[in-house]
Amino acid sequence: MKISKFNKQSVFVIAELSANHGNDISVAKETIRAAKRAGADAIKLQTYTADTITLNSKKDDFRIKGTIWQDQYLYDLYKEAYTPWEWHKELFDTAKQEDLLCFSSPFDFSAVDFLEELDCPIYKIASFEITDIPLIKYTASKGKPMIISTGIAEYEDIRLAIETCHSVGNNDITLLKCTSSYPAPIDEAKLTMIPKLAEEFNTNVGLSDHTLGITVPIVSVALGAKVIEKHFILDKSIGGPDASFSLDEIEFTTMVKSVREAELSLGNSDFSLTDKQIKGKDFCRSLYVVENMKKGDVITNDNVKSIRPGYGLHPKFLPEILGKTVNQEVEKGTRFSINLI
Repeated sequence: MKISKFNKQSVFVIAELSANHGNDISVAKETIRAAKRAGADAIKLQTYTADTITLNSKKDDFRIKGTIWQDQYLYDLYKEAYTPWEWHKELFDTAKQEDLLCFSSPFDFSAVDFLEELDCPIYKIASFEITDIPLIKYTASKGKPMIISTGIAEYEDIRLAIETCHSVGNNDITLLKCTSSYPAPIDEAKLTMIPKLAEEFNTNVGLSDHTLGITVPIVSVALGAKVIEKHFILDKSIGGPDASFSLDEIEFTTMVKSVREAELSLGNSDFSLTDKQIKGKDFCRSLYVVENMKKGDVITNDNVKSIRPGYGLHPKFLPEILGKTVNQEVEKGTRFSINLI
């Protein structure tokens, strides 16, 4: 994967700026700095305007229903939430100063063209855009790594999006398991889809998370997530459309720490032991003489037993030595060995 300029074996953690800037570029810049402090590998923007994503219409089709943005009109929501395009260069520059990767989700062709001028290193296709095949094709044609959220996607939607990327020679694709609810109920996370996506589509996989808290991102690591995206806000008092399901700096820092610990806990899938584990074998069972024995005494379950520590003969040999005799006097507490028979 070309995404990370850091350790490619590590989970790539993305802090999603989204609308969490309160329409203040200084807040947006400080949010980027805070994301770096919190341990993120990248900051992600969204590149659209209200006019490039919807219509300024009060028809009922354009009124939001059944979400935390209930009864708002799409145009009004996106006019409040968008990140001004004139900020982008300064935000990209701020991220570069922090040694933080900055990239974006484009929502139309003009956004792709604009981001190309900024040398955007990655493109993210948002959940609700997975059916916009012309946009996916145009974006993928730029040859940058593609991250695609699967929130509202059925199997055929995902297959078609991947085929579209392949059709323009772009094979650097990461699919993110996503539940497109805001916030998303934890019982709808369906994290077992992460390995399923990897198996079915032979891509990198990860998680775009809208649940509250950090449990879901941590669990996703155990299921193979190599990318985790989570909304990030400098301070929830800023408010805004996405504040309720975003993590602040303290919460995000805790998430990153937990994700890194989860990675470490997975280890390697082999039977080799660490030096400490090998030393721990000292405490396993082995055969010891537990009563003083004279030369010629018969070995029984009473005078030779499997006990701790593990310096004596392996316990598997006990049935073979029972009934045999010792060839010398043996003191209680002696490690049993074949040489005593």
